[in-house]
Amino acid sequence: MNLEVLKYPIGRFQVPETVATDIVKQAIQHIEHFPKELQMAASHLPEDMLDRKYRPAGWTIRQLVHHLADSHMNAFIRFKLALTEENPVIKPYQENLWADLADSKLGIERSVQIVAGIHEKWVCLMQNMSQEQWKRSFFHPEQSKFIPLNVSALLYEWHGKHHLAHINQAKKIED
Repeated sequence: MNLEVLKYPIGRFQVPETVATDIVKQAIQHIEHFPKELQMAASHLPEDMLDRKYRPAGWTIRQLVHHLADSHMNAFIRFKLALTEENPVIKPYQENLWADLADSKLGIERSVQIVAGIHEKWVCLMQNMSQEQWKRSFFHPEQSKFIPLNVSALLYEWHGKHHLAHINQAKKIED
């Protein structure tokens, strides 16, 4: 299997030409159900499997789960900033360095719980946003562009599916 397929088993994120209300609602539904999917995919795995990589030079299942908690916490905060400030400049972070910090070597239970808690609050927020609020955006300085919240919701729907595919990929690898 080539490296591109290993890195992006569901393909790279693509922004649709039109971000229709129905696809945003679909993204919210996936974000709502994602914590259960994560729990089913990663909880109750033996320690040695948690330390299995989904590709050479990739992260382990353990690191992926902790990354999901880190990333989705940041996404939720970015939503709240965009809803309460005019086009705020968000703070990027070095996710590869975060994945090597001590907390990314802990068991995954707390990060699964963090994802569940964040997603409950995030879904409540998104389900109560007006059409005008969905057009609000934040500025991502590394990408040098404004990202509307409706596009961000689609990105995080993809992000969850992307890393679930990595987890399932790693589970299939033979020792």
